[in-house]
Amino acid sequence: MYAVIEFKGKQYKAEKGAVLKVDKIDAEPGSALDIDSVLLVSGDEVKVGSPYVQGVKVSAVVESHGKDRKIIVFKYMPKKDYRRKQGHRQEYSVIKIQDIAGA
Repeated sequence: MYAVIEFKGKQYKAEKGAVLKVDKIDAEPGSALDIDSVLLVSGDEVKVGSPYVQGVKVSAVVESHGKDRKIIVFKYMPKKDYRRKQGHRQEYSVIKIQDIAGA
């Protein structure tokens, strides 16, 4: 059984025991998290919400936090002496799916 969830504006496929890398959450590692915005549940029968499936909740636990690799943003215009270099490291959280309740 799996569910498609919407979390912080992005969609993820969640299965029991799956580990997901999501945008940074303001929660301590080891704390529980409930996600109510479930878009689709697939098991014996497929339930599709409009937009969310009612009565279904995905519970997860925050495992850790971290930073991704560095992305270089380089802007350049030829013959104009215009060069801009900027680096960015996106912060993320790792969550582990515990259960899909109400499916």
